[in-house]
Amino acid sequence: MSERTQLIEAELDTLYIISQVLNSTHDLQAKLQAILEILHKRSGMHSGMITLREIESKSMILSVVHTNGASKFSEPVRYNPGEGLMGAILDEGTTIVVDKVSEEPRFLDRLGLYDPELPFIGSPIYIEEGDTIGVLAAQPDNNQFLGERARFMEMIANLIAQSVKMLRLIERKQRHLQSERDQLKQALIKNYSFENIIGHSPPMLRVFDLIRQVAKWNTTVLIRGESGTGKEVVANAIHFNSGCANGPFLKLNCAALPDTLLESELFGHEKGSFSGAINQRKGRFELADNGTLFLDEIGEISASFQAKLLRVLQEGEFERVGGTQTIKVNVRIIAATNRNLEEEVTEGKFREDLYYRLNVMPIQMPTLRDRAEDIPQLSEFLLDRISEQQGGRPLEIKDSAIRILMKHNWPGNVRELANRLERAAIMSKNGIIDRDVMVNTGLEDEIGIGISYQTQKVPTIDFNDENMDDRERVIAALEQSGWVQAKAARLLNMTPRQIAYRILTLDITMKQI
Repeated sequence: MSERTQLIEAELDTLYIISQVLNSTHDLQAKLQAILEILHKRSGMHSGMITLREIESKSMILSVVHTNGASKFSEPVRYNPGEGLMGAILDEGTTIVVDKVSEEPRFLDRLGLYDPELPFIGSPIYIEEGDTIGVLAAQPDNNQFLGERARFMEMIANLIAQSVKMLRLIERKQRHLQSERDQLKQALIKNYSFENIIGHSPPMLRVFDLIRQVAKWNTTVLIRGESGTGKEVVANAIHFNSGCANGPFLKLNCAALPDTLLESELFGHEKGSFSGAINQRKGRFELADNGTLFLDEIGEISASFQAKLLRVLQEGEFERVGGTQTIKVNVRIIAATNRNLEEEVTEGKFREDLYYRLNVMPIQMPTLRDRAEDIPQLSEFLLDRISEQQGGRPLEIKDSAIRILMKHNWPGNVRELANRLERAAIMSKNGIIDRDVMVNTGLEDEIGIGISYQTQKVPTIDFNDENMDDRERVIAALEQSGWVQAKAARLLNMTPRQIAYRILTLDITMKQI
């Protein structure tokens, strides 16, 4: 077998080993170092070096080098395009073969590694034509078959280029994901700041004070109140304004699952612990470590499960379903309920020790009927959100519609208000929600005793308000006069005939008393 054939076979074996190295799970620096060692031991290519271009500049910086002794490069070695032999390879994007180092004037020998009597081969590492990202260089141990060896170096440089390209793509995606994650986190914190909890009524101001106080500490919080009062919104605000805001925030509705699934969901399970458990699974407590776990509808859990939950709250430890290993976690608990837990404790439906463990810092959410003065601001906020859902459609709510909203008893609280406004937005052809649109949603028919209950909270009407258009002014006068046209006319300094004409031309639907 000829020497040339032996060389080619050895190079093929080396290429195979190098491809395996590049497909390994090691980091790029370790892979490149291993390639130079393989070249040194198997192919007689000594003092190998790989430079890679910095992403933010056009210059190259020495990434790895193979020396017989210890490397002494304390400062980074940099090559600019056109500077020396390495710079020429970067600039031209072609392989350069030097028969004898001492006879090459462009050779700078900054590293002091190369034998001046031996040849030198440098190949560009490029992703595509014209996009050179680095140089692979080494010194053959003799002058034989330099053309074959140069092609061999080009093959290795191509393998390195594909690996670097893939790695940089991954790094770019990771940077993009990290940036997106940070933006989302900032958006979450902004969305769940105190300013985004709507309301300036005295009951809500008390809630704000409590949230600010409790957010400072890792205390267990029990948020209480009727369904639809915004308990989850408060839980979000507490977490994202607390010391564990950078930690995970997980939520679970305890009423949505039976005990068996609830236990697996909260504590996790081991593989094979029950039928269908084909893999080990972490529970919410484990996933929320060093963060917050929000347990909604905590009053719905059974007496048997209450004991298991109590242990985690007291000791901060548990075992997965089917497991024996005790897992310790540091989780801040925020619970919520619309039940009367004191009554349930008295009746034996809720454990007294669990009640006291949860009720460390109670926050009572006021009903919407107890904070009716917040309805105008809430309505504007909710309409902005509905507008986004409807593709940025402009929506406006008139005072006449607000007055109807403020008379309602709102058994469904803010959730009911949001649904009612969405219905009104759908029924409004031009995006303007006035009294007639609100009446068409069926709300006025449901007012009943709520009218007298809320009348004292309805704001007084200034008929001289310049911001009030003609239609709104007439509707306001009719409402205040009990829909008696003659009385409304007096409020507006009109004659009965004038107001009747206005009602007709302004297309006002009269309420039948």
